[in-house]
Amino acid sequence: MKHDKGSILLVEDDNNQRGIIRTILMKEGFFVEDVDLGRRAIDLLKTNSFDVVLTDLRLPDLDGTEVIKEVKALNKICHVIVITAFGSIPSAIEATKLGAFYYLEKPFEKDQLLLVINNAMNQSKLLKDNIMLKDQLFDRFTLDNIVGAHGRMEELFKMVRKVAPTTSTVLIYGESGTGKELFAKSIHYNSPRKNKPFFAINCAAIPETLLESELFGYEKGAFTGALTRHVGLFEQANGSSLFLDEIGDLTSSTQAKLLRAIQEREIRRIGGKESIKLDVRIVAATNKRLEEEIAKGRFREDLYYRLNVIAFSVPPLRERATDIPLLVDHFVRSLNEVQGKKKVLSNEALQMLMNYSWPGNVRQLESVIERSYIMCETETMRPEHMPEEIKSGRTVNPFPDKLRSLADELINAKLTAAEYRLYLYFSNLDRAGDDQLSLLEPKTVIQRLGINRDTFFTGVAKLKTLGLYDYRYGRKKQSDFSD
Repeated sequence: MKHDKGSILLVEDDNNQRGIIRTILMKEGFFVEDVDLGRRAIDLLKTNSFDVVLTDLRLPDLDGTEVIKEVKALNKICHVIVITAFGSIPSAIEATKLGAFYYLEKPFEKDQLLLVINNAMNQSKLLKDNIMLKDQLFDRFTLDNIVGAHGRMEELFKMVRKVAPTTSTVLIYGESGTGKELFAKSIHYNSPRKNKPFFAINCAAIPETLLESELFGYEKGAFTGALTRHVGLFEQANGSSLFLDEIGDLTSSTQAKLLRAIQEREIRRIGGKESIKLDVRIVAATNKRLEEEIAKGRFREDLYYRLNVIAFSVPPLRERATDIPLLVDHFVRSLNEVQGKKKVLSNEALQMLMNYSWPGNVRQLESVIERSYIMCETETMRPEHMPEEIKSGRTVNPFPDKLRSLADELINAKLTAAEYRLYLYFSNLDRAGDDQLSLLEPKTVIQRLGINRDTFFTGVAKLKTLGLYDYRYGRKKQSDFSD
């Protein structure tokens, strides 16, 4: 019989009772170590690990509460369940105050025993899994695991080591794909807040109305559809770190609310009256130059100074080409570990990668390596396994020049799939003429596109804000795919 459901230390001086409990637990698949004295149990705890300790409260040599105290003193990740006789309930309650998971009163049924044991076992394993996950996260996001030996990267590593232990707000500049979020996570997992979860949100990927709800939360009944209270990211991240990616894309209204949250260190849920105090470390990132956005009136200067306490830029890959071999080696080794293979990259293929301009930066390089790895059926990845843009040594422009401006607008707008369909629908109607204006009725659009009312009105508002389409007057941007 396999005993793989977990390990239990059973402490019971009554031989018959101990034998019965041991038999029940072993038949259920638990590994059981049993002793009759408290001191023997403590000796075992010092040299072994158990998921659960099941101990009688009255032992010949010492009280069962001493076993609980020893588990706590040794910082063991296991739960203690005490067994008590009728009339000893006050002692059992005292044991739970000391940290016992539960107490069983004699005589107890088999089903009752197994229910409590399984609950304690699940809780112990969950605690161990959480600690293991935290250790893995810390190991993954140590600075040693950010690949780069270029001088500019070394300077960043030094800065992060200085910044991480503080509570200062950090602003990270960098093009898309350079690894801004990786640096943000490194700051968090090398800080005193590392035992708390890391929270992140992409400010450009969520419509303004939804973004406010995600950041600040809302009360039940705050608006149509608010059926329950929703706790926002600021509140969830209390005592931890919050990463605000693409912060340069915030609307002026959301910028004002964010400024107040950072400045006052408190928020108020939408529809709420209570102010909630905050202890949240903000790490923000953007691929825009905020000074230029301020000059154009698109970003608040006062918010900029709140965010720009500690600022640094992650260099694009084309400016640290000497790191490409290191990154390639890292990605290939990771793929080999997953696939159980021993593939390598040829020098000719590496030279092609070194000559490329990498508009998508490290993220693009990782994608290229994965694609080449899949296409290669031998142990050596060669130039013929590279994508066409790498072979040609230039950045491929998937759009004709006359469409580039419109393509850039749509890419920068970061439209959702539903919003993009709305844009195409309205644009096609513009070309169709006034005889089809009835097709602009909200009910008609909703039915034709298979979307709900909230998506329709949110999308219409976003298209207008971005200057892509005004629902009342038609397109503001007259770019036309048919030109």
